[in-house]
Amino acid sequence: MAERSDFDRRRFLALAGGGTLATALAVAGSSPGPVWAAPRFREDPFALGVASGEPTSSGIVLWTRLAPDPVAEDGTGGMPGKAVNVAWQIAEDPRFRHVVRAGTEQASPELAHSVHVEVEGLRPDREYWYRFRAGSELSPVGRTRTAPWGGAALSSLAFGVVSCQSYPDGYYTAYRHLAEEDLDLVLHLGDYIYEGGGQGGIGRGHLPAAETFSLTDYRIRYGQYKSDADLKAAHAAAPWLVVLDDHEVENNWADDISQADTEPDQDPAVFLRRRAAAFQAYYENQPLRRVQRPHGPDMRLYRRVSYGRLAEFTMVDTRQYRDDQACGDGLRSGCTDRLDPARTMLGEEQEAWVLRGLERSRATWNVLGNQVFMMQADHLDGAEQGFGMDTWDGYAAARRNLLDGVRRRKVDNFVVLTGDAHRSVAADLKVDFDDPDAPAVGTEFLGTSVSSGGNGQDMDTLGRTWLRENPHMRFHNAQRGYMRCELSPRHLRTDYRVLDQVTTPGSPVTTRASVYVEAGRPGVAHVED
Repeated sequence: MAERSDFDRRRFLALAGGGTLATALAVAGSSPGPVWAAPRFREDPFALGVASGEPTSSGIVLWTRLAPDPVAEDGTGGMPGKAVNVAWQIAEDPRFRHVVRAGTEQASPELAHSVHVEVEGLRPDREYWYRFRAGSELSPVGRTRTAPWGGAALSSLAFGVVSCQSYPDGYYTAYRHLAEEDLDLVLHLGDYIYEGGGQGGIGRGHLPAAETFSLTDYRIRYGQYKSDADLKAAHAAAPWLVVLDDHEVENNWADDISQADTEPDQDPAVFLRRRAAAFQAYYENQPLRRVQRPHGPDMRLYRRVSYGRLAEFTMVDTRQYRDDQACGDGLRSGCTDRLDPARTMLGEEQEAWVLRGLERSRATWNVLGNQVFMMQADHLDGAEQGFGMDTWDGYAAARRNLLDGVRRRKVDNFVVLTGDAHRSVAADLKVDFDDPDAPAVGTEFLGTSVSSGGNGQDMDTLGRTWLRENPHMRFHNAQRGYMRCELSPRHLRTDYRVLDQVTTPGSPVTTRASVYVEAGRPGVAHVED
């Protein structure tokens, strides 16, 4: 999507520096340190591409990060310890003949020379194109779209759902296909990076080679992941809403509790320093607003985004506020602690915020962006039940309270979108999953991984067990890919888009199944398999 002609470069230099725009250029986010007045780069400073996110009816966040050497060993991305003025433009056309907003932001070393531009004054439900300039270097062009105004009656909305993109496990071919889907929005539900030192077997081993602990480590890891051309294409194609899960910090962390593993020190204070480093690197590398900038180990990630009267997206955080996993984590049978009503997944404040927002919503579809699956998933054949303690099954009373709150408030068309499990499932959500006659209160679409877990397969042993033991599950697949969802006032269709393999690049994408939900009828209506 790059537009790098000499004509465009001269035009950008003139518009960004000549004062010809109705909106004057303003420098924001200034660094107290020295400014590199006339930067010259040996390599492309926009090697990590561009991105947009957090759409409203009047604005959008534009992102880039200057990193001519994305995996430099010191974590600087190959940048000096000086701030750089980065000019930006947003236009109504991809050749920037009709620039509507422009300005300058400072990319500072304190934030790894990342730029987060919060553009306002845009038209609702409108397609735009944007780009950046640092010195004489011009970035690729990104496409974005604002949300419609609050009362808009939309006829349709198309969005993608992705998660779990282990770099050593496979190529990001799914993102190349996602970039071609002509979407209004992309939701990323977590595991954008993996913190371990895995090297895999396809020549995409992690950098640094060891597990990430420091801010330098995390910055290098993001530099490696975000250098991928297919991931950059997907970011440049549509605005994103992102939320982290566990691997952006450490596997299965819970609040201030580190995973019980081989680390020499499990002190919560030590883990919180690691969490602060991970959160800062996450913010530096995502199109997030300033209000989402972390304060040490704390980061406000739950929020809502409305798309007219058709949909309201509620993004939740299932990591920062949860209790520790019950019964020592893992797959457990007979764990009564998971039923303790005092245990929380979302925390009291966030759970009340979620239910209050769902009750007040006037949208046709109420969509929850969630990290770990909410449906009950018995992993064992026969009378004995076994559940994973890191999912909502390990917080069964909290789940029941949330879903009962949805039922009592008569929330219309409640849909949960989830990642994490490296497999796809469409399921009915119930207050009581053990009662086969209990009515559905909503629907969950669990989406597979982009690459984590390797190639996968159409069906596996766990999938067969899940379908036998969990009658509320209506579809299962264990290949790699993503979900493409389309909303209308009458129905929701989720296409499970899958790839044959990810261990070599270039796999074609196909629709494995389309799953439908009808407005006014909770649960899966039918599956086109």
